[in-house]
Amino acid sequence: MHRGNARGGTKRVARPTEGSQAVTVVEADGAGNGEDRAGPDAPADPAASGGDLSGTAPVRGRDPARVGWCWSVPGACVEPLFPARFPARFPARFPARSNAVATGAATPRMPGRSREAGELWRRMVRSAPTPASAPFTLAYALVLLGTGLFVHLGDPRTVHDLLAASSTDVSHLFQRPLLTLLASAVWVVGGFVSLYLPALLLVLTPLERRIGGLRTAGVFLLGHVLATLLTELPVAASVALGHLPHSSLRRLDYGVSYGLIACAGALAVLLRPRARWALVGGTAVLLTVSSLTGVVDPLTGWGHVLALLTGLGCWPYVRRGARRRATAAPADAAADRANG
Repeated sequence: MHRGNARGGTKRVARPTEGSQAVTVVEADGAGNGEDRAGPDAPADPAASGGDLSGTAPVRGRDPARVGWCWSVPGACVEPLFPARFPARFPARFPARSNAVATGAATPRMPGRSREAGELWRRMVRSAPTPASAPFTLAYALVLLGTGLFVHLGDPRTVHDLLAASSTDVSHLFQRPLLTLLASAVWVVGGFVSLYLPALLLVLTPLERRIGGLRTAGVFLLGHVLATLLTELPVAASVALGHLPHSSLRRLDYGVSYGLIACAGALAVLLRPRARWALVGGTAVLLTVSSLTGVVDPLTGWGHVLALLTGLGCWPYVRRGARRRATAAPADAAADRANG
């Protein structure tokens, strides 16, 4: 047997094995730079070294700064394939942990997932309209929810008569324009199960928080009125010139889509460029698909495009309102603190 000195006071021992082969064994004398290993007289740790676990007694945990990835034979730890070279402060930051689990212990909880779920729930609650943050959106959504319930639960003949009287066709616009424009905006296509209701909450709530309730209502009404007039007046002109039959003067047209799309365009100009183009592009794709698939008639499809352009054209108005609201918020908070 030949002995020789190794680095850091570690000795390497060449032991003959079966087949006249030698295995390099490292004996640790308590000093070194992290490459020391257990010697032949030290108890082996099969669990840490990958050896056989049968018939072995529990061993003490090893210092992570002095243990490497190695395979072992009984009583010795062979030269590691990936020696551990941790800094001196590493064990203090990351103390050795035991992987043993007590018998009958409950499955450990995963705080990461629960924390993410809680944060998502808090964001959803904060984004919902409240009487303080978005009173116009909340009140308007409740009105649409009530009319939607009436459409599903009311008498079908009465519901049809009310919808027909609220339609923004040429005949009703010439008879009572103001009442028709207002009445058509309190009905939602599809009732209370329509996708327009969640879309309205997602669009009008952030817009109202940025520019206020009055300006949000103004953008909504502007898009609703302009898109309606720009689509119905050409119909009246075509009927007067004889290009369309007189039956085109009466049709069923109501809903909140024009005002909603106008508010989406106004919200887009207040967002950052990436979010702005994502909102405008997504809205344009939805409008194109709905027109090509026949979900809406061509006249309503043109009204949607005009409403989107109307909302985008409101960018000076909404940006000025957003700046005023942003500058007024610190002053209001300081006044509240002074009064409180």
